[in-house]
Amino acid sequence: MDYSNLGFVRTRAFAPPLALGNPAENARRMLGCLKRAHAEGASLCLFPELSLTGFSCEDLFLGQALHREAREALSKVASGCRGAVTAVVGAPFAVPDGRLFNVAFVLGDGRVLGAVPKRALPNYGEFYDQRWFASGDGVDLEIHDPVLGDFPLSDRLLFENRDCRFAIEICEDLWAPDPVGNRHAVAGAELILNPSASNELIGKADYRRDLVRMASATRIAGYLYASAGPTESSKDVVYGGHLLACENGAFLGESERFVLDGTELLAEFDVSTLRRDRRYNQTFGDAERPNGYRTVRVSSPTPLEELDRTYVRHPFVPDDAHRLDARAREILAIQATGLARRMRAIGEPRLVIGLSGGLDSTWAFVVCLHALERVGVDKDHLLAITMPGPGTSDETRALAGGLADASDVPLREIPITPAVEQHLADLGHDNTRDVTFENAQARERTQLLFNLANKHHGIVVGTGDLSELALGWCTFNADQMANYNVNGGVPKTLIRYLVGWYADHLASDALADVLRGVLAIPVSPELLPREEGRIAQQTESVIGPYELHDFFLYHYARHGWSMTKIHALACRSFAGFYDRDEITRWLRMFCARFHRQQFKRTTLPPGPKVGTVSLSPRGDWRMPDEVDITAMLAEIDALA
Repeated sequence: MDYSNLGFVRTRAFAPPLALGNPAENARRMLGCLKRAHAEGASLCLFPELSLTGFSCEDLFLGQALHREAREALSKVASGCRGAVTAVVGAPFAVPDGRLFNVAFVLGDGRVLGAVPKRALPNYGEFYDQRWFASGDGVDLEIHDPVLGDFPLSDRLLFENRDCRFAIEICEDLWAPDPVGNRHAVAGAELILNPSASNELIGKADYRRDLVRMASATRIAGYLYASAGPTESSKDVVYGGHLLACENGAFLGESERFVLDGTELLAEFDVSTLRRDRRYNQTFGDAERPNGYRTVRVSSPTPLEELDRTYVRHPFVPDDAHRLDARAREILAIQATGLARRMRAIGEPRLVIGLSGGLDSTWAFVVCLHALERVGVDKDHLLAITMPGPGTSDETRALAGGLADASDVPLREIPITPAVEQHLADLGHDNTRDVTFENAQARERTQLLFNLANKHHGIVVGTGDLSELALGWCTFNADQMANYNVNGGVPKTLIRYLVGWYADHLASDALADVLRGVLAIPVSPELLPREEGRIAQQTESVIGPYELHDFFLYHYARHGWSMTKIHALACRSFAGFYDRDEITRWLRMFCARFHRQQFKRTTLPPGPKVGTVSLSPRGDWRMPDEVDITAMLAEIDALA
C-alpha cells in the first residue's frame, strides 16, 4: 500500500540544538535531521525561523561575516536536499538594493528553489525585528546569487509536488490582524508551514495552540509550526522549541517544550480530505482569490509504505473522559431542546413513543423526559406504548416495563399479534417468515402510534438512529416515519455510550439498573418468533457490526473517502478485531445498502442535527435514489 496515493503527506518539524551564530555547525546538524527524515519517508521538513544562524543573533545580523557564513552553510544544506526531501530553512538574506530580509528558504533537488520573506516585523515588547530587517510585504524579486544560484524571492509563492501545494508564513505573519496565510490558502496552498521564534511566557503556549488550530480551521488547511528552541540566547527570554501540527481545526500532534537536546515532530496530513472539505465549503470557494502568485515545482515524494497516523475505531465517540461527559450533556440538550421547541410550536402536545426495551427507544424515552422538563409539563404528557408481537422477547418486554416504572411513567401494552395475523390472512399470506411477515408488524406498530397520537392530541416521537438510516435498516412508512425523530442524527455506537453515560451520571439507582440491562442485550428488530422467550434475531449477524458501519459512515459522509481508502484505514484501525475479509465483506454491505436504501432517507421526518454527519434530505446529504454503484462495488471486490 502506498498511502501517498490515498492523499497522505508525511512531514517532519525539527528544532535541533542550536550553535548560536555558527551557520556551518547548524547546517551539519540539519543535514543529520534531513537524513533521518528521508529514511522515515518524510517528504517535507521544517526548521525554525532563522534556524541557520539563530534568531537571537541581534546586531550580528548587520555584520558581513555572518551573512557570508550563512550563504555557504545554506548551500551545503541545499546540496543535501536531494531525492524526495524538501526542506524549509530560515536564514537572513541581503539583496543588492541594500535591504536585509528574514527569509524562509525552500530547498530541494540540491538547490534553492525559492525564498519567502517575513512580512510582519514585531517591534514591541521583547521584539526588535525592525532594527535589522525590512518587511517582505509586496516583495517579488528574481535573485541571481553566485553561491545560491537563481531563485524567486517573493511573498507570493506556492510550492507544489505531486501530492500537495504548500506555502509559508513566518512567525508574526500568523499573529498579524490580516495573516498572509489566509491569502496563501485561497490561492491554493493546502499546507501552511510556519518557521517561528516564539518565546515562552506564562499562558503563551495555550494561546499559540489556539492560534495554530484555528488558523488551520479557518483556512481548511494543514498547519505545521516550528518554533526556536531553548538553545537560543536566554539573556532576556527563553524559547521552548514548540512544534505543532493541526489539520482543519484538529490537533495532529505537538512536541515537548524546553528540551535542550532538541525536539522533533512527525505529522501526516490528509491532503485529499482537505481538498474535499474545501469543495464542500462554499464560503471558502466564494472567497476572493489573490493575484500575482507563482508556483514552484518541488520533488515528488517517495512511496509512503507505512502510516504513522491512527484513526479511532469509534469516530463518533470522544476518546477523552472529560470530553465524553461534556459531549453527552450537549447531545442530550440538543435533542431535548429540539423536541421541546416542536412541542411549543404545536401547543404542548402529548409525546407518543413506542417503547421496545431496546437501545434506541430507551434513549429516545430519556430525551422525551428531558423535553417535558424544558417545556415545564407533567409526565402525563408522555404516552409510552409497548406493542409485543411474535418476536418480542421476555427480556425486552421486562425492560420496557422497568423503564416506565423507574421513571414514574404509565406504560400501556397493546399486543399486535392478533391484528397482524388478521392482516396477513386478509393478504392471503401463508404465514411464511418473510419480509411481508416482518414489515406487517412494523407497520402495525406505526399505525397504532399515529392513531393514538391523533386520539390524544399528540405527536409520534421517532426512535430510529443514524446508523439504521445509513443502512436503510428500517421499514419504509413504518419505523422510518414519525412526527419528529430525536435520534436521526445519533449513530448506534454513540447511543450505546449515551445510555451508559446516563446510567452513570444522571439516572436514579432504579433507572440505572434498567439502563444497564438494556445495554446487555443484543441489538434486534425482534420481528421473527422468539425462541423459548428469548431474542431469535440479532441485527449485527445479518448486516454486520455497527462499529464497522459507523466507521464507514463517518469517513464516507464526513470526509468523502473512497472505498479503497476506507478499507485500508479500517484494516489498520480494527486490526486484531476483524480480519481483512470481514472488513471487505461488511464494507460491500455498507456500500450497497447505503446507496440502494436512499429512497427511505428522501422522505425522512424532521429531527435535530447533532454532529457533523447528518443524512437529512433537507440538509447535509442529498443524493438520487437511483445512483449506479457498479464501479464502487467493483472497487471493493478488487480489495478482496
